[in-house]
Amino acid sequence: MLGRVVLRFARDRKANVAIIFALTMIPIIFLLGMALDYTLALRKREQLNAAADAAAVAAVRPAMLTQTDTTVVKATAEAVFAAKANLPGLSVTPTPTVTVTDSGLARTITVSYVAQSINNFPGVLGKATWQVAGSATAKASSAPNMNFYLLLDDSPSMAIAATQTDIDNMIAATKSQPSYAANCAFACHEAHPNNAAPSSTNKDNLTIARAKNVTLRIDLVTNAVTQLMVGPWTCPQSGVSGGVMQCMSALNNTTYNAAIYTFDYALNTIQTLTTPTAAGTKISNIQLLTVDHQNCPILNSKGACVYTTDYGTDISGGLTGVNAVMPAPGTGTNQSGDTPQEVVFLVTDGVEDKLIPKTGGACDANATYALPSANSTTLRCQQPLDTTVCTTIKNRGIRIAVLYTEYLPLPTESWYNTRIAQFNSPSSSTGTIATRLQSCASPGLYASVQTGGDISAALTNLFIKVASSTASLVQ
Repeated sequence: MLGRVVLRFARDRKANVAIIFALTMIPIIFLLGMALDYTLALRKREQLNAAADAAAVAAVRPAMLTQTDTTVVKATAEAVFAAKANLPGLSVTPTPTVTVTDSGLARTITVSYVAQSINNFPGVLGKATWQVAGSATAKASSAPNMNFYLLLDDSPSMAIAATQTDIDNMIAATKSQPSYAANCAFACHEAHPNNAAPSSTNKDNLTIARAKNVTLRIDLVTNAVTQLMVGPWTCPQSGVSGGVMQCMSALNNTTYNAAIYTFDYALNTIQTLTTPTAAGTKISNIQLLTVDHQNCPILNSKGACVYTTDYGTDISGGLTGVNAVMPAPGTGTNQSGDTPQEVVFLVTDGVEDKLIPKTGGACDANATYALPSANSTTLRCQQPLDTTVCTTIKNRGIRIAVLYTEYLPLPTESWYNTRIAQFNSPSSSTGTIATRLQSCASPGLYASVQTGGDISAALTNLFIKVASSTASLVQ
């Protein structure tokens, strides 16, 4: 009898769930407490990581990059971190460790921290806090001090009307001109049009363009340079007046100087290296090449033509001349003994039209044939730029920025079809003229503008690309 009672008791399962639940409550409470405290700790770490990111970036802002006292840099990062790291649920606001590493113009900032997140269930975990740690690294290069040498094409090809409407108006306005200048979209500047003194009935195409208010490509280039050095330009740096150069100089805490040169068959000095504001006063001197009359760019002392063929664009000669002017570049820091970086800004339509020695000289190998001789000792070549001089300049550590004012295809013009078209194929954006200029430019410093495009915006954007300094989070 007693045996059956014991067996029945052993087989009875009533109330086992309650017992099992009671037994499992201990680990469940432990796990829930640990999960809650761990989740809160992770949230604190995310917030502290954001504070470290902000502190690192703050220490590599342009204004801070000019600060050579690392104590000031560290104090700035620490202050930004403290303002964002004062969080509830931490035992104390952590003090970060800030490391500053400078290498030339580059600065790397690392902000690291260790903090204690207060646990809500210290008894469960056996400790009052949960440790969290993290770090952020930001890197930036300060904008260097730079000297800019603007090298502007002022050859007759820059006298083309600026937009299709201007071209149409120019062609219509020149319908009564002598045959060599009639129905022409170019406003060439001649001192003696039609080989005679200018008069009310004997005008060069430039005079007609000005009378008809036709905008020329050289006008757009002049406007672009004005925006760079004179403005007005909307600048986020309060108290700064002038153009883009003055604005970027203030924003980057740098010193910029500028020089202006033009080129045709020779290099012309508009303004040697000076402040952008001083250089801006000479912009009105940027003018088209003046020739005496058709097929006569230069007169000798007796008033006779030196050469009996048009020419007037020696891009490589202009680059060679500027290269001789520029000193060896420095790194652009404010350290004692350092000097500014040197940058060339070349603005051109990319087609050379120049004289070379007949003996030992040759036009571009891809030219269909050499152009007529200028005299017994020279040849005239129309061709894309030979980039050899660009390589010479870049090998000195000098950057070249190129703005290509695309050479307008003229498919109805026989001279264009026989001498230029092969260099402008398949298009003005992708032909040999364009690719040579792109090869001349330093990496990332090439831009092009088609007829009717905004040259001012293109030149400004190219300048900003050269002058800009950015900060980035590495980690």
